[in-house]
Amino acid sequence: MASRKAGKPASPKAAARKSAPAYLDAKRGVETWSQASEWLRVRGIEDIECITPDFAGVARGKMMPSSKFTSNTSLSLPSAVFRHTISGEYPEETGDFRYDPLDGDLKLMPDLSTLSVVPWESDPTAQVVCDMVKTGGEDVAYTPRNVLKRVVQLYTDRGWKPVVAPEIEFYLVAQHEDPDYPLQPPKGRSGRTITGGQSYSIAGVNEFDELVDDIYDFSEKQGLEIDTLIHEEGPAQMEINLRHGDPVELADQVFMFKRTIREAAIKHGVFATFMAKPMQEYAGSAMHIHQSVVDARTGINIFTKPDGSPSPEFFSFIGGMQHYVPKALVMMAPYVNSYRRLTPDMACPVNNAWGYDNRTTAFRVPHSDSAARRVENRLPSSDANSYLALAASLACGYLGMVNNLVPSDPAEETVNEGSVELPRGLLEAVSLLESEPAFVETFGQEFINTYAGVKRGEFETFMQVISPWEREFLLLNV
Repeated sequence: MASRKAGKPASPKAAARKSAPAYLDAKRGVETWSQASEWLRVRGIEDIECITPDFAGVARGKMMPSSKFTSNTSLSLPSAVFRHTISGEYPEETGDFRYDPLDGDLKLMPDLSTLSVVPWESDPTAQVVCDMVKTGGEDVAYTPRNVLKRVVQLYTDRGWKPVVAPEIEFYLVAQHEDPDYPLQPPKGRSGRTITGGQSYSIAGVNEFDELVDDIYDFSEKQGLEIDTLIHEEGPAQMEINLRHGDPVELADQVFMFKRTIREAAIKHGVFATFMAKPMQEYAGSAMHIHQSVVDARTGINIFTKPDGSPSPEFFSFIGGMQHYVPKALVMMAPYVNSYRRLTPDMACPVNNAWGYDNRTTAFRVPHSDSAARRVENRLPSSDANSYLALAASLACGYLGMVNNLVPSDPAEETVNEGSVELPRGLLEAVSLLESEPAFVETFGQEFINTYAGVKRGEFETFMQVISPWEREFLLLNV
């Protein structure tokens, strides 16, 4: 990124903050309401967005003046927010899927540690990620952030601490209003339309230098840490890698990164899309998840024995991924479009294999020193809700460890060609989620029922649409 302003001197305002309390300058330092009030006052914040992710990872919530936010105002949303499809419809009740007949309120409980500015707003605005609780204060078990917290707690109860590092792929596409019009790559600074085959191309990234600068700038102002940014295989397809850390914090970062990237793209007259498969002739976009587990007391990676060799827990974690991920895939590949990505010959695993530094496997063990031994889950797509994808992936590894599952032998050759070893569509994936008894403990029955009901509703909405393929091949031939 040639246009990054390395070595730029600090502004007088930034220098003045050096002597301020740590929580005013820390990326995630606010802990109390009094600190939040001071944080907002120092920055001259006028409005604040209180947001929470729905099943799609869309930010839902309320905006209010900052003075009202700090006056202990009760914030609430109707429970129906977590009962509608990506297209805004409410599916019929089926099986164990039931609505709250009163559509009662759920309360937004701000997590003050996530308080940050909204750098793309013209007026001084802040945002805070909220958990959902019932009116009596109990957690709403089926909401995405709480589902992930539930899985992390399972690790905590065993004295373990999961560590993750997501990698998020996305496409930049030319703006167009007609949904029937195929998406096209945008023009870069050269004035030419970007082509495919640009993996790791610095020139490909530099075509969008100013947009990339805004992504970095917006991220820095929110306290979001980008590790690296690269150009991927598809035309104007990018990948951002995040620093490793706590699963809930990283899910929050992905949630906020998606908003950030979309806003930066719109500022420069293009769209950023996290669709799993936006253009049919090119590879889809993934959200790879690197995972390790450390001892909560010592911080030592439990995937490695004292002599530096892989531990039984390491292999059992992989065994759990192999056994359970296909049944939890709908939490990592949540839409009809997601399964268009999971096809052979599209730079995507379609198997249930694992291997050492083998990118054709679903579960890759990258080269690293023994202290950094980890497992990369390459199946999730970038359209997934980050909280649910992380919850699903970590839950599968956890179940492998507690049940001492044994993985297959590592694959030493190309395995992403030929037959597909995963669910081929949304309904099959939903049924597999519902059929696994172990998921009741890890995710909760209420989440499984609600999520499955919403996904079936989305499939029914999709079935109402006639595709170009049907008009092309059925119109005059059947």
